[in-house]
Amino acid sequence: MKRLFKLALQKPELASTLLLVLLVLMFQIRSGAVFLSIDNVRGVLGLLPETALVAVGVTLLMICGEFDLSVGSVFALMPMTMAVLVVAGVPFWLAVFLGLALCAAIGFINGWITIRFDIPSFITTLGMMFMARSMTVVVSGGFPPRIKPGSVPSWIFTGFVDGGGLIRASVLWFLAIAVLVSLLLAKTNFGNWVRATGGFLPAAAAMGIPSGKVKIACFMICSVLAGFAGMIESLRLNSFLPSLGEGMELQAVAAAVIGGTSLSGGIGSIIGGLIGATLIRVIDNGMVMSQIDSNWFKFAIGALTIFAVVGNAWLRRRGRAMQVETDK
Repeated sequence: MKRLFKLALQKPELASTLLLVLLVLMFQIRSGAVFLSIDNVRGVLGLLPETALVAVGVTLLMICGEFDLSVGSVFALMPMTMAVLVVAGVPFWLAVFLGLALCAAIGFINGWITIRFDIPSFITTLGMMFMARSMTVVVSGGFPPRIKPGSVPSWIFTGFVDGGGLIRASVLWFLAIAVLVSLLLAKTNFGNWVRATGGFLPAAAAMGIPSGKVKIACFMICSVLAGFAGMIESLRLNSFLPSLGEGMELQAVAAAVIGGTSLSGGIGSIIGGLIGATLIRVIDNGMVMSQIDSNWFKFAIGALTIFAVVGNAWLRRRGRAMQVETDK
């Protein structure tokens, strides 16, 4: 039993992984073996990368001890900016670069204000959430831009890469980015700085870690990934709407928490955030396939988030108690 608790503490995403397996089995049975069919898996994989990319950025930032509630608005602002530039005659790749640069600037502003004035990132990014959403409407001029199908190389981001039409390019993009950020967190000094900054800021500062710059970098990465995810969804739908990404910020936070990321910072993993995002997409799709009222979706996500926080807190208390008993 002690080994089980120790393993759960070392791998906070373990519980969410087991829950994911159980839910997949349950939905497979309730849907009459339709849930794991090729057509349904294609639908889940089509939506997962966009949620998962935002969850990767939010998870990294939460490990660093901060929040970003503006990712849902940035999710809409970046593709809207890109589309308006393309319609105005700007080359596609330059428009993509400028859109991502805007996301990076928003992340920098979020981080700089939070650090410079020592205010909770919750407040900073809450304000930016409204500002960025408003900017999205202003940039569009009230009329969503229309890009002719085939006029931009959207297939690079959303086209199917296998002969069976199962896996889109977006899946490869999010896997590559997830691996890159995971390696950044696990194998570099920057990753150690992120965990130290989120774990105990005074100690990190005493060790000479540039905590302020680390936090700003995490804010920027989070915003860029949110914008990139929004671009993928817009290109997949060939629709650029100011309302895109509403509620995405809360789903991303829920994914990170469900995946074992600590609300106080310092603990968590990118794989955990991905598992949390997958759980959200599985629940969303599984409820529909099982003919469960979709109005229960948000209830399920909320309950799962509370359960994850309570469960992780209980495991940590048990782990500390076991450590005390061992020392005696």
